[in-house]
Amino acid sequence: MTGMITAVVGGRVVPVEAEPIDGGTVLLDAGKIVAIEGPGYQVPDGAEVIDAAGKWVLPGFIDAHAHVGVHEEAEGWAGQDTNEMTKPVTAFVRALDAINPADEGFRDAIGGGVLAVNVNPGSGNPIGGQTVAIKCWGRTVDEMVLREPAGLKSALGENPKRVYGEKKETPSTRLGTAAVIREAFVQATNYQAKLAAAEDAEDGKPVDRDLNLEALSRVLRREIPWRQHCHRADDIATAIRISQEFGYRLVIDHGTEAHLLADLIAELSIPVIIGPLLTSRSKVELRNRSLANPGKLAAAGVTIAITTDHPVVPIHFLIHQATLAVKEGLDPETALRALTINPARILGVDDRIGSLAPGRDASLVIWSGDPLDVMSRAERAFLDGREIYTFDHDRGEGTVRDPYAAG
Repeated sequence: MTGMITAVVGGRVVPVEAEPIDGGTVLLDAGKIVAIEGPGYQVPDGAEVIDAAGKWVLPGFIDAHAHVGVHEEAEGWAGQDTNEMTKPVTAFVRALDAINPADEGFRDAIGGGVLAVNVNPGSGNPIGGQTVAIKCWGRTVDEMVLREPAGLKSALGENPKRVYGEKKETPSTRLGTAAVIREAFVQATNYQAKLAAAEDAEDGKPVDRDLNLEALSRVLRREIPWRQHCHRADDIATAIRISQEFGYRLVIDHGTEAHLLADLIAELSIPVIIGPLLTSRSKVELRNRSLANPGKLAAAGVTIAITTDHPVVPIHFLIHQATLAVKEGLDPETALRALTINPARILGVDDRIGSLAPGRDASLVIWSGDPLDVMSRAERAFLDGREIYTFDHDRGEGTVRDPYAAG
């Protein structure tokens, strides 16, 4: 161990991938978790001790599908950088390049126990761009990155049909949207073949770079997953069909009617990032939206994560969506996994966050009680071992440490 050791002691420690420990200790050093111990553990001399008696200690929550930082709070048009809807295929754009770490949404996230988020481009295009998994605190997005890119966003259904139908351009139908996606993957397949042929050629003439096709090639090589926006069961079936044609890793985003195909989705081991759940049925695709759907999917063996789709639902309400899903049948343990280890695995960052274990990043939150109790609140949050949030009961409000401040 090196530097200042921090010991969070006496709380109900919920590692997620191991049994909870009442009266446990979580030891932090150099930005990592170095030990998790049971009652009676002797804290090392000189350690900073944080008393968590009567409280719950959990890994920071993760929202695997949100637009925080690219669709800024209280900024209106000026802070809206979610959709590059100037042409149907924009695989080359990166959410990374539009994230403002000063967005108020990040402070909301931290106050709600959400310490990591996957920021997605929007869903107006059939192929919308590259996602990025980031921490929710930092001066620049570059120092916040957990994985980049973490996926490639695509949309089926109403959104691209409406956007390009209004322009009277392709695609204006579901069949047109599917065709645009297929055509893009065929072009990427041809591009990879040209690259391979150029490597084997004696003259060594290079192939002109194409950023769209480079991004799509990463999906075809299964380096990153295909993040498929789809609500209706027929669109989900199309998503599965195209993924099987081209052999890439599919993640279903939203999945409003995924429960209607739950057995098929489970059989194919396709994860579903379900939500937002606290919305009206604002369009026909949401006709079957229900807080009972996460429980139905999980009961069928589908791996689920829960999303707010912030700002559709404010990101600090992530835990409340899980709570209400539990009320409608979702197993409580599964609900917590849907906010922690499941999204971490979907994003490919489970070696760093999503659970409490030695070697993981020191990303954790001390809650006043069971986070699934609507009266509980996040009281202290630690990211890379540094305390970044404290709730002051006297003032009745929390404070997020300013990442731009010295030290």
